[in-house]
Amino acid sequence: MKSLLVFFSLLLTASIIGQTGEKIIFTTIEEDTLWGTFTNTQTTIDTSQTLVLIIAGSGPTDRDGNNSVMINNSLLLLANDLSKLGFPSIRYDKRGVAASQNAFIPESKLTFNQNVIDAASFYDYASSLGYKNIAIAGHSEGSLVGILLANQKQAYKFISLAGAGRPIAEVLKEQYENTAPIVRDSAHVVIDILAQGTRVDTLSPWLYSIFRPQLQGYIISWMAISPADELAKFQNPSLIIQGDTDIQVSTKDAELLKASSTLSKLVIIEGMNHIFKKAPLDRDINKKTYNNPELPLHPDLVFEVVNFLKN
Repeated sequence: MKSLLVFFSLLLTASIIGQTGEKIIFTTIEEDTLWGTFTNTQTTIDTSQTLVLIIAGSGPTDRDGNNSVMINNSLLLLANDLSKLGFPSIRYDKRGVAASQNAFIPESKLTFNQNVIDAASFYDYASSLGYKNIAIAGHSEGSLVGILLANQKQAYKFISLAGAGRPIAEVLKEQYENTAPIVRDSAHVVIDILAQGTRVDTLSPWLYSIFRPQLQGYIISWMAISPADELAKFQNPSLIIQGDTDIQVSTKDAELLKASSTLSKLVIIEGMNHIFKKAPLDRDINKKTYNNPELPLHPDLVFEVVNFLKN
């Protein structure tokens, strides 16, 4: 694990998209450079504002919420909407993704805590600009990264966007429930072994892509963390947002997070799916929104986030 030695850069270039000013930024962790965007409608930096650090979800997801198989601009739209309402933000390409691709770490050396280290470098960047009130908003897997970072930094506020409330082992088991019995049963055995901290050398072909040996260290380190237990440690206000047509994370997870923290507020948004778009529960129709960057965010999402940040 690389030690965290963060060197902050100057803002490099600026481009204007509509009414939202976006400045390209980067942080350096030892020799690795991670790239992101500082979004702010104002021509000058007002550090009395609350800044939102947006952390993307699982997989090779970039700062806009996209990857090679889906383009929905969920995080880009969120940053733009927040900026128009007076809340600047920072979001970034994950390690090994898009502009941050040269910061790739081999899967065999990756642990879950590396995500927290990377997010912390952008949190510290915001602090270096003079921001005192930094809210962390984590999406999906990024919610757990955000919880850990919020505790580490004693962040001003925390927002969970479609984040799991259970250890990932339980979530994975649930996701395999609707598969063929032979796949489900094999997956449950592998998950139970990994959850005990033991690697699995022999895998069925249908499980290899998810539980491949080089990724097992990362999965084991992830399984050791309980999101609800971690949120219970956070001593400042938190907002838990969950859509009721999310086909990846359930409202049960949001309720578990809420139950763990007396300082949290739970909001269930009717008709919102995992990427913050309006969608029905029908899986095929729901999935189509994952590749529609022109579709706006569910209007209730930004309303709830801004209301929480203001109050």
